[in-house]
Amino acid sequence: MYRIGIDLGGTNIAAAIVSEDFKIVKKMSVPTLRERDASFIMDDMAQLCRDLCASAGYTLEDIEAIGIASPGVANHTDGVVEYSCNLGFRKFPICKELSNRLGIDNIHVENDANAAAWGEAVAGAAKGTRNSVMITLGTGVGGGVIIDGKVFSGFNYAGAELGHVVIEKDGRPCGCGRRGCWEAYSSATALINMTKEKLEECEKAGRKTAMTDIVAKYGKVSGRTAFDGMRAGDEAAHEVVDTYLSYLSCGITNMINIFQPEVLSIGGGISGEGQALIDMMIYVIRKEQYGSDFVTHTKVCIAELGNDAGLIGAAFLGI
Repeated sequence: MYRIGIDLGGTNIAAAIVSEDFKIVKKMSVPTLRERDASFIMDDMAQLCRDLCASAGYTLEDIEAIGIASPGVANHTDGVVEYSCNLGFRKFPICKELSNRLGIDNIHVENDANAAAWGEAVAGAAKGTRNSVMITLGTGVGGGVIIDGKVFSGFNYAGAELGHVVIEKDGRPCGCGRRGCWEAYSSATALINMTKEKLEECEKAGRKTAMTDIVAKYGKVSGRTAFDGMRAGDEAAHEVVDTYLSYLSCGITNMINIFQPEVLSIGGGISGEGQALIDMMIYVIRKEQYGSDFVTHTKVCIAELGNDAGLIGAAFLGI
């Protein structure tokens, strides 16, 4: 038997058939076109599942279960997306809607970041553990927490919004409405903003920086600009990276001190920096971790499943 994992994003709906040994057999996607009524999105999701099976040589009868990774507050008990600002869902019975279209009853839903954390727990960097945390460094800072082998989502299914802990009181504004959130300092968006601010500062001061040439080469400032400049020996770029990593390591240490997970994995675009990213932070994390000299250390590492974490995690919801 096989499972289908669906990653419902604001831009695309991705789906994959996943085998019982956590391997992706076939993967496909279609545009979400999120401005449409939810019924049309569900029609496309159901058709994607049919097309996926057909292209892999299976039927829906070969599918044991389907899991949906959705943005927003996902009530996994009732199969309802309580709220998703990106999709306009309000108390939307997503599991029932998909079940009605496919005739499959074993359908589950979970928040997308939680599903990715579950994917890393069952098949990735935290496989074999019962307590882990995953953070994703992309447009925002996403996160998921696994406690005693289960996804933690709070009593109201809105828990583990890790990017919205404040690390700088009255600091930078965050999209959530607060100021000083970890997301405002450690997301890829935040890194891009810091890089742009440093470029402007250098231009005003007449200070040369290799980042100017890097931006000209690629046509834009990205999350890699400062890291590339730092590797080229540029002092201004080094300053940006140092500032960014000071905030990132602060937040990671907070997560360790709160949850004391066996593994904390890092995914998202910035994780492309690989082990070097960990190496630049681990001294500070160990120095500031509570009881560091006396307790077993959390393993801090790069997530292993990449963009497939949500698909694999969704496929194995409910086990």
